[in-house]
Amino acid sequence: MNKKEIAAIIDHTYLKPAKKSQIIALCDQAKQYGFASVCVKPCHVKLAAKQLEGSAVKVCTVVGFPLGETTTRTKIYETKEAIKNGATEIDMVLNQSWAKTNNWTKATKEIEQIKKACGNITLKVILETCNLTDKQIVSACQAAIEGGANFVKTSTGFGKGGATVEAVALMAETVHPKGLKVKASGGIHNYDEAMTMVNAGADRIGASCGVEIAEAAK
Repeated sequence: MNKKEIAAIIDHTYLKPAKKSQIIALCDQAKQYGFASVCVKPCHVKLAAKQLEGSAVKVCTVVGFPLGETTTRTKIYETKEAIKNGATEIDMVLNQSWAKTNNWTKATKEIEQIKKACGNITLKVILETCNLTDKQIVSACQAAIEGGANFVKTSTGFGKGGATVEAVALMAETVHPKGLKVKASGGIHNYDEAMTMVNAGADRIGASCGVEIAEAAK
């Protein structure tokens, strides 16, 4: 992939505590490189939306972050508030307790309700694959499919591990035939690591070092 191609699939991410100047810089970089989106905490969505107004860069934010264990009603409120503030993509965290206990009925219903709140807005479901077995990853993907999500995403970046080739490949194998996409995130530091995930089946890359990845492209 060349610089433009790799940039177009990167969610340029800053989910640590941030100053206003850091969010503005993130948005400026996203416009300069043509990243798919900026991914910021909910409290920064308004600022990011203002900075990106008139550009093709989307505003992505997180819901139920980082464990997914707020109530469904809270997640719905977070989603609607984020969209009201200018978010155009939502990355929601799958309830980790439900996933670990294989309560896929509740998980599916929650995804369905969040997607209803999203409407036409893209919904990505963060599985936090480091916490799950392969069988649970497949079941989580199936919950995302049945719930009407648009993407499944590997990681929050705040768990004990990030994206792995094995998890991305398994997710892609499960969801691609159903029309969903895969976002690899967590621990992707450079162009070679990003391309390894793309070759495993990732359609989107979440990274805090998008500039370094793009600059290293052929």
